[in-house]
Amino acid sequence: MNLFKTRYSFGGDEFLFMELSEAFDLENIFKIFCIKKEIKEKKIEGIYDVCAGNASILIRFNPDVIVPDVIENQLRQIEESIVNYEDIVINSRLVEIPIFFNDPWTTETCMKFRDRHQSQTLTDIEYCAQINGFDSVESFVGAITGNPHLCINVGFVPGLPWCYQLVPKEKQIEVPKYLRPRTFTYERTYFYAGVVSGFYPAEGTGGAQIFGISATPVFDRQQKLLDFKDNIVFPKPGDIYNFRSITREEYDAIRIDVENGTFEYYKKDFQFVPKDVYAFEEFSTKVKRRLYND
Repeated sequence: MNLFKTRYSFGGDEFLFMELSEAFDLENIFKIFCIKKEIKEKKIEGIYDVCAGNASILIRFNPDVIVPDVIENQLRQIEESIVNYEDIVINSRLVEIPIFFNDPWTTETCMKFRDRHQSQTLTDIEYCAQINGFDSVESFVGAITGNPHLCINVGFVPGLPWCYQLVPKEKQIEVPKYLRPRTFTYERTYFYAGVVSGFYPAEGTGGAQIFGISATPVFDRQQKLLDFKDNIVFPKPGDIYNFRSITREEYDAIRIDVENGTFEYYKKDFQFVPKDVYAFEEFSTKVKRRLYND
């Protein structure tokens, strides 16, 4: 039973911080989804932005339009009104994301920084497979791609999705960050940090474990691809991703389509309610059937 009571605190004159829990789990993630949805649907005058985290929500408001006490009371009412949040319909997209695991580029990168890593000899994917009890990299990749991943939020840098795999807690993959961050990471590198994974939208530094590289972008500033026509960022909170392991030949072919501007993500619209997710294997089957067979 969660005995944590939501904390409401103000940051300066324009921000209200709702901390719903100190725990990071699906129950809190779905509750945040529902509260954010209700805030947006009510169109409270004076609220500029709603930024959802893993266990919290940050609201930016105009204090000249709505005073702090009023906005706090309205948000408390919204939270209290959501009793059966597990039955609230979430509009989602099912998306296939092709990943070249154990690729030469991220392998070369991680081996350059062994002095900053827990293992001096193993690659990131070898090390993380070992500490999670897998007997091979192949079985480790199979676990990552075997069940879908929920995009819980987007941020830190533009376009970076934070993904949580929809499996029971005892099956969650969990990895530490580097002892000291790398000074370089390739664009589109697939990473794992703690129990979440995602993709680096651009080259830069990084401290997460790196396992491979996506053939497709999550950020397109020039909006050359159809999926980025309305937004330079592709991922959306609530998306459900099926990561598919691909070969070097498939990777090269997809990259040609991306460079030519003809690539489009394989995706389907999807609706679900949170309570359905807890039947993990059944839900995974439903997701894949909808994505590939309907």
